[in-house]
Amino acid sequence: MNIDQLSELVQSLNADDALRPRFSREDWKMLGAFMQCYQLRAGDVIIRFRDMDRALYLLESGSLQVYVPDSGPVRRPVAILRPGSVVGEPSLFGDTPRMAQVEAMSSCVVWALTRNRFEELAARQPDLALEVLRACGAVMAERMRLNLERGLPVA
Repeated sequence: MNIDQLSELVQSLNADDALRPRFSREDWKMLGAFMQCYQLRAGDVIIRFRDMDRALYLLESGSLQVYVPDSGPVRRPVAILRPGSVVGEPSLFGDTPRMAQVEAMSSCVVWALTRNRFEELAARQPDLALEVLRACGAVMAERMRLNLERGLPVA
């Protein structure tokens, strides 16, 4: 597990909502110093619907399912994320509850950037932090567009 492998996955992901930071190899290394790597088992929940945690995640390996719980045991699927994907990016922008739940579908490796570590990054490397925000904002805009096209609620 290293940031070089993660950066290659992020840069090679072929998806409309892929994260596209304009980072050099050194930028990725600096960002990696502010992130924490976690291993997940199938079924582990990393983002709980309506929780107030403040972290975004980059998926290095495995797959994640994004869904919105309905009443009872019903789940409304939103997306299945593959390596190189970002999830939880709205947490960098506001203090609102999580809009969906995210669960590991298989064994996964994810890299987390908490709000506190992001603020530390912003204080030490403001240009890098600004690029993280720009790239995450672009992901959010694309996901909003896709949801509107599918007739899904945006909020």
